[in-house]
Amino acid sequence: MGGFFMLLNMKYRQLTKEQFSILHKEFAEFLASQQIDAKEWSAIKEDKPAVAEEELNIFSDVVWEDVLTKTTYLEHSSEHHLNLFKCNSKEIIRIYIKLNDENKSFLNPEDFNWFKRNAMDDSIEYFKAVKKYSKERNVELFELIEKGSEISKGEMFTTISQLIQ
Repeated sequence: MGGFFMLLNMKYRQLTKEQFSILHKEFAEFLASQQIDAKEWSAIKEDKPAVAEEELNIFSDVVWEDVLTKTTYLEHSSEHHLNLFKCNSKEIIRIYIKLNDENKSFLNPEDFNWFKRNAMDDSIEYFKAVKKYSKERNVELFELIEKGSEISKGEMFTTISQLIQ
């Protein structure tokens, strides 16, 4: 068993300890699907740490794949830039918003509320683009998340998209 798993490369990255603790029930079910009970898992962690690590990696990839497949919208905010993404099956739509007023910041809740009330102000620029994925869809979404994007419900994307049509 160990030799086979050692050949696998991770597609994404291992979940954090916090994420594993949140998903402990799902991880137990994952192990059970491989006929590994709690006692045997303890023994594997103790006696075969490399095999245990591979099990954690495999489970992490399964979780990431599921989350990314269900993801439709991502957002990335910085002080003067807002990137909103709608992730369709074959292409990604990006709305880029630039705040030209150096005295305001998307990271400041008060300024962000001002932006929502004054979305058509002259100090705000909008750009919209569509591109086909250059890699597998979920890999591209994962890379955006690793660079700071967060999964969202898409309300901001939908609102801005209607505003700038």
